[in-house]
Amino acid sequence: MFLSLLNKKEMLKFLDLAIYMVDIDGEPTEVEKRVITKMIAELDQVKDEYSFRLTDTVENTIEFFTGSNSVVRNVVYLNLVTISMEDDLYNTSELLFLEKIQKKFEISNEKRRELISIVYAYRDLREKSMRIIKN
Repeated sequence: MFLSLLNKKEMLKFLDLAIYMVDIDGEPTEVEKRVITKMIAELDQVKDEYSFRLTDTVENTIEFFTGSNSVVRNVVYLNLVTISMEDDLYNTSELLFLEKIQKKFEISNEKRRELISIVYAYRDLREKSMRIIKN
């Protein structure tokens, strides 16, 4: 969501974090693979450049975003939350990674709640839409 607000370098760096996020707990699930594929499709201008391997260390990539403005940090965090919540499986590694990102990006607990509520509202809208379409 809103990945088009990122510049080209930020898009590529975001994909590094997204790939790390889906790999953090082992082999990515089919759901996680679909989410990444959708995100790459949203990042049309860099999809041919991305190689599905980290271009830098995770720490350096996180550090890259700490110097970004709050809009960029919020978009990156929102999409990482989306990845973590897509498969409905609670994972401690993902949670700890998100907490680390939240702290490094200086995202308040209130902003975190607001961003998570966006993910829930989006999921609810998709589910409601599917019910309407199928009935």
